[in-house]
Amino acid sequence: MNISISTHVLDTSIGRPAGGLEFELARQNAEGNWDVLVERATDDDGRAGDLRADAQPPGGVFRLTFATGAYFKRMGVDTFYPQVSVEFRASPDEHYHVPLLVSPFGYSTYRGS
Repeated sequence: MNISISTHVLDTSIGRPAGGLEFELARQNAEGNWDVLVERATDDDGRAGDLRADAQPPGGVFRLTFATGAYFKRMGVDTFYPQVSVEFRASPDEHYHVPLLVSPFGYSTYRGS
């Protein structure tokens, strides 16, 4: 059973997509540890789609961790958050869009469509 996950990151400090922002997708295993499934970066439009997660057993708790410190450092900007982690519960055969709005001193997320 597959779970489809996508994300879109917007840098609200400049009003543009956060292109080239590195992130990883991980799944929590039965022991409570995290197994990394995907390591990527957002495209020029701040998007990363089709992050398929083959989950055994189906569903579970997932975590997207964004390297916001490295992103802002490349821009020459100090930031309070070296990384942003978003944990969420997912069920099989559904799509989950997890947007992130980020600035050097704040962030927000929600379940998108």
